[in-house]
Amino acid sequence: MQIDAGVNLKPYNTFGLPAVAKTLVRITSDADVRCVVDDKVLGRAPKFILGGGSNIILTRDMPQVVLKVEVRGMRIVEERPDAWIVEAGAGESWHDFVDFTLDQGWPGLENLALIPGTVGAAPVQNIGAYGVELKERFESLDAVDLVTGRSVTLGPQTCAFAYRDSVFKHSLAGRSLITRVRFRVPRPWQPVLGYLELQKKMSETGIDSPNARQIFDWVVAIRRAKLPDPAAIGNAGSFFKNPVVTPEQCRDIIGRDPEIVHYPMPDGSVKLAAAWMIDACGWKGKSVGQAGVYERQALVLVNRGAAIGSEVMTLSRAIQESVYGRFGIRLEHEPVVV
Repeated sequence: MQIDAGVNLKPYNTFGLPAVAKTLVRITSDADVRCVVDDKVLGRAPKFILGGGSNIILTRDMPQVVLKVEVRGMRIVEERPDAWIVEAGAGESWHDFVDFTLDQGWPGLENLALIPGTVGAAPVQNIGAYGVELKERFESLDAVDLVTGRSVTLGPQTCAFAYRDSVFKHSLAGRSLITRVRFRVPRPWQPVLGYLELQKKMSETGIDSPNARQIFDWVVAIRRAKLPDPAAIGNAGSFFKNPVVTPEQCRDIIGRDPEIVHYPMPDGSVKLAAAWMIDACGWKGKSVGQAGVYERQALVLVNRGAAIGSEVMTLSRAIQESVYGRFGIRLEHEPVVV
């Protein structure tokens, strides 16, 4: 277990926001977590779990003990007739893990390519993209209780997955540190190609039956075309959730804005495109201080060079007020604000 004091967190969050951690502990195993829990000083201190830093907005220095998750390893756990069970350490890069599964011949996660962050953060957010959500591929995870130091294994029901949500944002927030995650990728493999952008790729390439690697490459190309690389432009990916409304609410909005982009959901509700609403309110390319709205995708807020967390949140609130004023919809931000 490595303990560092006065650590600059700017390199450890993809938005590139300045903040200093009073104490940072690098976690590489369950045993490291138990050492923290048993320590007379660290065990009693408030804690903050940090993965890849792709889903946080830092607005201040961190007096808590920051637990930097760096658990590694990727392997197959079990090969069943109906699925491969694949495991990864919580500190592994999510995109690298997806790439690894395809190289090993275990397809099924390709639609989730290039989502920033770590494997351990994926179930917290219940990540999803291009017709696939993590909960559809989830088997179980291992976590350590930050109060008792006990290791536990949690299945899908306990994780309580919902749209960009899980129990780790509620009753287990700051209480459990995820160390390993297992995924169930179905056999035989079936491509998920329902999204319009993937349909366009099929038309452009003339490939009617793409394999998993081709879908992976398409998703990477689509995401790179509209989302900035955090290594070049600081950002936290999609900043706002796409709001879900009732059919009646949707009809009311369509009556006022017939062109609004919307998607009927299997349960009868309707998902509205937050990016379309933000763009319709004229925010694309606008800035507050050094925080701005990305010119090519209104759902993404970016660091134009030297942004601080308060500027990001001021911009976020201004966008929320604009969208609420025009559409009567209150947007929720995806990243955790600290």
